[in-house]
Amino acid sequence: MATKKTYQPSKLKRARTHGFLVRMKSPSGANIIQARRRKGRAVLAVTPTKKRVTTK
Repeated sequence: MATKKTYQPSKLKRARTHGFLVRMKSPSGANIIQARRRKGRAVLAVTPTKKRVTTK
């Protein structure tokens, strides 16, 4: 019996762990969002769907 790979991708689990609302709950998470804004990142956090707004 072979062992299974450790990374089993799930968009929902990813969003619940690394999403915007989760980041904003803690002071350190808010710092991450702030740093990404300062750096000019187009994507601040993981989103559960493809609702990303791109500006030109």
